[in-house]
This record gives sequence, structure tokens and C-alpha cells, in this order.
Amino acid sequence: MSTTHKQVPIRGLFIDGKEVPASQADLLDVLNPATGEMLAQISHATDADVDKAVKSSAKAFASTEWSSMSNRTRAKLINKLADVFEANLEEIYTLETANNGRSLNETRAQVSRLPDFFRYNAGLAIARRDSVIPVDGNYLNYTLRTPIGVVGNSTPFNHPLMIMVKSLAPTLASGCTTVVKPSEYTPLTTLRLAQLFVEAGLPPGVFNVITGLGPSTGKALAEHPGLAKWVLTGGTEAGRITGSLAGSNFAHQTLELGGKTPVLVFDDFNVDQAVNYAAFGAFIGAGQTCICGSRQIVQASIYDEFVEKLAAKAKSIRIGNPIDASVQLGPVVSARQQQRVLKYIDIGLNEDKARLVAGGKVPTDPSLQNGFFVEPTVFADVTRNMRIFQEEVFGPFVSVTKFTTEEEGLELANDSPFGLAGAIRTNDVTRAHRVAAKLKCGIVWVNDHHRLDPASPWGGIKDSGIGRECGTESFDQHFETKSVMIRLDDAPFDWYKDTASQPRLN
Repeated sequence: MSTTHKQVPIRGLFIDGKEVPASQADLLDVLNPATGEMLAQISHATDADVDKAVKSSAKAFASTEWSSMSNRTRAKLINKLADVFEANLEEIYTLETANNGRSLNETRAQVSRLPDFFRYNAGLAIARRDSVIPVDGNYLNYTLRTPIGVVGNSTPFNHPLMIMVKSLAPTLASGCTTVVKPSEYTPLTTLRLAQLFVEAGLPPGVFNVITGLGPSTGKALAEHPGLAKWVLTGGTEAGRITGSLAGSNFAHQTLELGGKTPVLVFDDFNVDQAVNYAAFGAFIGAGQTCICGSRQIVQASIYDEFVEKLAAKAKSIRIGNPIDASVQLGPVVSARQQQRVLKYIDIGLNEDKARLVAGGKVPTDPSLQNGFFVEPTVFADVTRNMRIFQEEVFGPFVSVTKFTTEEEGLELANDSPFGLAGAIRTNDVTRAHRVAAKLKCGIVWVNDHHRLDPASPWGGIKDSGIGRECGTESFDQHFETKSVMIRLDDAPFDWYKDTASQPRLN
């Protein structure tokens, strides 16, 4: 923290292990979405600032202190970072809740798991082995994996720390370095974590943070030729734009993009439990999740009961300032996001002609008028041709659609340009496996939702992106693989003297 402006902190960039001012005086306001009050002002990094940050990470990557660190020493350091993270959780809970508006209980439940990502990847760093490969002839063939280099990471506003940590943990454990650009709406916990990690012994430059807008700062980072890998969690269009920029430099990429998660509810499943899962899947994080259970596809025989009970459940959810532990639903992150959700409510009512059964308005409580709140909203009788069935809303908004047969339900579920996640509610174990195999997405939950683990691969297909986070899949994507072929035969070699007797692939 550098100076203050009307008692509001002004935050710089975090480069080379310390907070530094940007090269221009342009500042961006960071607001509390529950109250509209200014929490801080952040620097708007220029192309020159981005270049400085990338070069700092490149220098750290090449430094003896970082590049020559043994796997066991690195794992020990990563475990120490997890301990430091855990020791500061109370401060981080409060800051994250104030910055992104997610209820304190939700934030506590989510962020308390994040140190485990570092511990899991520290274990992978110790357990990592290269391969010896059997090949034809008298040869020894083995692989050497080397860290790829600087990873650029653009993170969104909905889960600021969780989504950043999914990339940061394998990046650090693999021996890479990183430049992170958090969302301009929610940068505060990322800046704080960088500071804590350097104080804990992470070498300067290994974890740099730049702040600014996506079309300027984010663009400069994505297209920087010093990146070996580009990671983005965001909208599909942002993935297309930044992916093409990073692709021009042949950077590796992991893009986790939009979603429109279908939830298939079969009539053998308990309706009350299905409703509880539906509310959790749709309204957790104010619905601002890429795997939001926004399309409830319900079998006809239980459809009416499900709609009635989901509407009642939505109306019972307590809305308010998320710092209050009794509050169950906080605001969306910004006035812009609030207007987006309200626009889709209008589309559902007036263009799609769907049936609104809950919500659909800004809460009338006078104490909430300065925040960016939207009531939990449920539309029923939604059909596949409606925009609210096809388009991502990213708010506390769910549609309910009727189906009769398993085949019809699957057809509806797969009728989407997105393919991040899907869910199934059934007590029929054979149906669960059968339907899971046929859902066109990267993640499937059976009788659950929003379940994530550091060991479980996470990512989508189609317009939901490429690559995987978490698991060994993510860790392995931070290495280049070198094949070493050693001839074990001392017999004379002369290709041009005896070509016919030397069969080979070359």
C-alpha cells in the first residue's frame, strides 16, 4: 500500500517482490458491491509496466535461486506458502467478501480449501518422474521434462482467489514463474497473497501482479512474446481474442470459458433434495459461476412439483450485505453485471415469454439500494429455442425445462454451444453412468454440484475452452518434454556404404 486518496488506499503493481507505482497516474476504482463504497484505487498498468513484469518473471525463472532449486526444496517452500496462506485466512475471508460480494459463509467454505492446492502440487513436485521408453534397436530412450517458463494468468471477478490458485499452485510447484492480472473489480486479495508469499520466502519476481483493464493491460499481457503459457478464465469471446493473441507467439494455453450447465433431474430422485441442489447450483456466488446450474431439465412426472418448490426455495433465500453471517445471497459484482441480469429477466418475460415464478427484480429493502443486488430468479416453461435457455446470464438466474424420456433429456442437455459441466439427479446407478458418458462436457456431477478437488481435472469442451486445471493434467502442462536417444552399440556406422542393411525411421 503506498498512499491514500480521501482515506482510500491506492494500490500499486507488485513486481520484483514489492509494490511499485505504475508508469502512469491513471487509477481505477475498486468498489464494495454490497454498498457501492470505494474500497481502494488501483493502478492501470501500461504496456511498459506489463513488459517490466514479464521481464522480471523471466529473470526470476532463469535465476539460480529458482531454477536450480531441487524438487524437494521447492516442495518444502510450496508447503510453507500453504501454511502462510492458512495462517492469514481470517484476514483474507473478510477482504475477499468485501471485494467480490460473496457471502462470508460461502467465502469461508471455499477459501479455506485453497491451501490444499499448494500441498497437492508440492506432492506432485516430489513424486514427478521422467520416463524410460522401450524402443526398437539397441538404444536407451528417456525423457527430460523442463519447466516451460513464464505463465501469464488473467483471472475473473467471481472467484478471485480460487481461480487464481488453481493456476498458481502448479505454476510454482513446477518451477515456472508467473504474471497475474486479476479482474479490475476484485484485485485486492491477489495483491495481498503476493505480498504474503514474498514475505514467506518466495523469490522476488516469481509471482508478479499487474492490475488494469482487460482490453489494455490484459491484451498487453496475452500478446507478450515473453510468455510460455497463457491462462485465462473468462467469457468465451475474451478467450477467442486473447487466445489468438497468445497463439501468435505459440504459447501453451489453458482457457476456461463460458458455460450453461444442464442439470438432468429424473423422477426417481427425491424432489426436495433436487430442489435443494438446484438452489445451491444456481444461486451460490449469486449465480456468478461458469458452472452455475442454470438449466434445470426436469422429468415431466415431477415437473410441476419441482417448479413450485424451487420457486418457494428461491423466495426464502436471505439477501443482504455478505459480511453478515446470516446472509445467504450477496450482490453481483458491479452495476454492469446487475444490468446484464436484469436485461435477461426482461428477455425472459417479453421476448421468450417464459413464466416467471420467483424473483425478477431488484430487492426493495432501502438498505440495499446502493449495492448491486438481484433477487434469485426462476423461470419455468422454458424451451430450447429461448435465449434464456441458450445464453449465459452469469447471475442468480435459473430456467426450468420439461422432458419426458432419457433420450429427450440428453438432447436438451447437449443443445448448447458450451460444454463445461453437467449434472445428473438419479438413484439409478446404471442410468447415472450411461447419461454421464453421453453428456457433452468436461465435468459431470451425479447427485451433487460445484464439487472441486485439487486432484480432479477441471475444464471444458466446445465454447467452454481448452486445457485442464487441477490434477496431474494441469501440473504436467507446465513442462516441455525432451526426448533423449542414446545409442548403446559401438559397431561402425556408415550409411552411404551399407544403406540397404540399415532400416530406420529418419
